[in-house]
Amino acid sequence: MNIAQTIKDEARDYRHRIAIAEGEREIAYGELFSLVDRVAAELKANGIRPTHRVALLCGDSIEYIVVSLAVLSLQAAIVPVPVSLSMDEIEAVLDQIDVHFFIFDEAIHSRKDSHRVFARMAFGGRASEKVLSLYERTAREELPAVYYAMEPAFIRFSSGTTGSSKGVLLSHEAILQRTEAADKVLHMSADDVVIWVLSMSFHFVVTILLFLRRGAKIVLCSGAFPRSLLDGLERHRGTFLYASPFHYQFMVQSSLFSPDFFTDIRFAVSTAMKLPEDRSREFFERFGFELVEAYGIIEVGLPFINQSGNEAKRGSVGHILPDYEVKIAHPDKEGVGEVHLRGKGMFDAYFSPWRSRREVLADGWFNTGDMGRLDGDGFLFIVGREKNVINFAGMKVFPYEVEAVLNQHPSIEESLVYGLPHPQYGQLPAADIVLRDGPEASFDRNELRRFCYERLAQYKVPKEFRCVPRLERTASDKLKRW
Repeated sequence: MNIAQTIKDEARDYRHRIAIAEGEREIAYGELFSLVDRVAAELKANGIRPTHRVALLCGDSIEYIVVSLAVLSLQAAIVPVPVSLSMDEIEAVLDQIDVHFFIFDEAIHSRKDSHRVFARMAFGGRASEKVLSLYERTAREELPAVYYAMEPAFIRFSSGTTGSSKGVLLSHEAILQRTEAADKVLHMSADDVVIWVLSMSFHFVVTILLFLRRGAKIVLCSGAFPRSLLDGLERHRGTFLYASPFHYQFMVQSSLFSPDFFTDIRFAVSTAMKLPEDRSREFFERFGFELVEAYGIIEVGLPFINQSGNEAKRGSVGHILPDYEVKIAHPDKEGVGEVHLRGKGMFDAYFSPWRSRREVLADGWFNTGDMGRLDGDGFLFIVGREKNVINFAGMKVFPYEVEAVLNQHPSIEESLVYGLPHPQYGQLPAADIVLRDGPEASFDRNELRRFCYERLAQYKVPKEFRCVPRLERTASDKLKRW
């Protein structure tokens, strides 16, 4: 099995259609396949072989997709390296995943003993401005034999459920299965125009690869935000929007975005972090249609997509997709417990230290580390991460639940709830808040507490509020939690 070859086979009839657009540059499927073959030949000539691990540091671009497909076509495994990482963090990825080769954009990174393998790719009548270099490392190769048999395709540097495992490994078979599973709800086609604003270092396997399998046109809004997004919406009339709550919040609050931009959109998917209910409501009131909240996990795929269009189900990630199962383990009296999943396209192993899927899963079930509940209609509501649950005098406080209430307050832009150690109660719930009118704005904490008491159990109301100018985020645009 090979995902790159599958894309070529399934998109064969769309050779003259545009595959990827980025600013003034466009590339058709036929041209994309030819360029992938050329780059693959250059990589092979420089020593890349099946099962080799190839790290890629490159901004979201046509080049990112070309190089990824070229590496995959050689049966080697891609190791994405986010452009936001520091030098030390980059070295940690290279070492922990024990990569054989490192491909990087010279505008982002430099390294001695590297050499240019392909520079200024030409396509669509326009030459690329990127110059990509290749650095060869000596890998330790201390891996079990099963690694070589599983046809590794993708290794994402990430903590596992234990917090110690690094690198989620996916085979070509797993990628094929999870893209097909997601498409049973997304129903992608060659008529779709995807407006893309997320980082491909974090979002690629189920999305970009699925879009290419179906012959869709992918519009990369990778330039300066929000100009690139505005340009993508105005110029290309998208049918499918894939973004985070941050992007949708900006669209709601900015006068630059007109409802006319969204007349052809059939799906506006929100992912990367929990979608606050008030953000969903504000988007509906401004643009006239419901956002689709998706729940993706690197170990599992995209098992939940709330495409119900039902405002009563805002805050839910929807029904389980047909190829998956869900159970709530160890539920409390309110039905909240650990979210466990199993189904097609599950991850194959944790890379470092090596732990096979069989060692991690219990009868095929994966413990997501999230806490959630299923309502009477089978809709899943995520209430928090197990490791982020606040234990106040033996009672559980879920930060997401409290943040959803705080974010409804007219003075608050966004919030972050966490636990402070306390000798008597264990932990006290506290909150950092960003005020809509800036950190120096006048603010009545007692009024906010009254607001919360009307909507939350008393023990869930934060005991401390701290006004901050902004909340820190991870490279994947999630709130950094304590």
